[in-house]
Amino acid sequence: MGVKLKDLSNPRKTSFENLSGNKIAIDGFNIIYQFLTTIRGPTGEPLRNSKGKITSHLTGLFYRNINLLNNNIEPIYVLDGKPPQLKSTLIKKRKETREKNQEKYRKAIEDGDQEQARRYSHSMIRINEDIINDVKKVLELLGIQYVQAPAEGEATAAYMNDIGMVDYTVSQDYDSLLFGAKRLCRNLTVSGKRRIPRTNRFIDVEPEIIELKEFLRLNEINREQLVDIAILIGTDYNPNGFTRIGPKTAIKHIKKYKKIEDIPNMEKELELINIDEVRNMFLNPEVSKPDFIQKKEIQKEKLISYLCDENDFSIDRISNMIKKLDKVEEEKSESLDKWFN
Repeated sequence: MGVKLKDLSNPRKTSFENLSGNKIAIDGFNIIYQFLTTIRGPTGEPLRNSKGKITSHLTGLFYRNINLLNNNIEPIYVLDGKPPQLKSTLIKKRKETREKNQEKYRKAIEDGDQEQARRYSHSMIRINEDIINDVKKVLELLGIQYVQAPAEGEATAAYMNDIGMVDYTVSQDYDSLLFGAKRLCRNLTVSGKRRIPRTNRFIDVEPEIIELKEFLRLNEINREQLVDIAILIGTDYNPNGFTRIGPKTAIKHIKKYKKIEDIPNMEKELELINIDEVRNMFLNPEVSKPDFIQKKEIQKEKLISYLCDENDFSIDRISNMIKKLDKVEEEKSESLDKWFN
């Protein structure tokens, strides 16, 4: 879901070139979900190999990461662990939505309505153990490190950014700021052209940077107040938020009263939520604390075999992409040789 903070943010456009030389911690499940929802057939069906296995996420992982590596950007993926108990309401709600939309999807297919079918297919996505194992396999073969978080991957990614282990946290959700990420990069893995739903118009989706310090300064709040604003709007831990409160009303209340408990006429709402427990999820989350980041060599032959022999990818296209990466690495090596000689 992610908290709706777009109206309060002032993002700065960036590019792959501007991010060259940086390390990034990617909120793995968030990005995998993006691949699974955007890389699909005309009626919303996921890409599959000849055995019927879903491969949309493999397509996204390979091509997008090759692009990152070609631009001298070092990705580290952070994968979710066990979801916190406070997230159970949201998880239940998502399950109910999937079940409802499965029937709507079947009806749209029967009616030949591709647009509606694609729309309902998005909310039917579920990241299962097979998909997670695929992700780990591709990352290992690409030589890209992944970190297993104990709970929310986004929290560990934010921690890695906060202590300077990586330069950016990458996610589509603004929750990274609540977890304390200093610099959030959005749209990095979904940049390009995107069709506006139910139209034939397309928009450009460009990477953008949101800096926590600047976000807080522009809105004249601190991080604790930002968390309270998010709780009023609704987070993954209290998805319904507070009645009739959006971003602008939330920030108005917090700037005036400083914290949720001091806002008048909130007694009934406060009975439905443990405010301190939700706050603690963002301000003191359970995280992994990796000692170092280790970049490994790409296992070219095994990667080609896994994608092409096992999952029916085009051997020419995969080989050509790897050759491009080889060329980039050669140019970097030659540049270093000139520097030291």
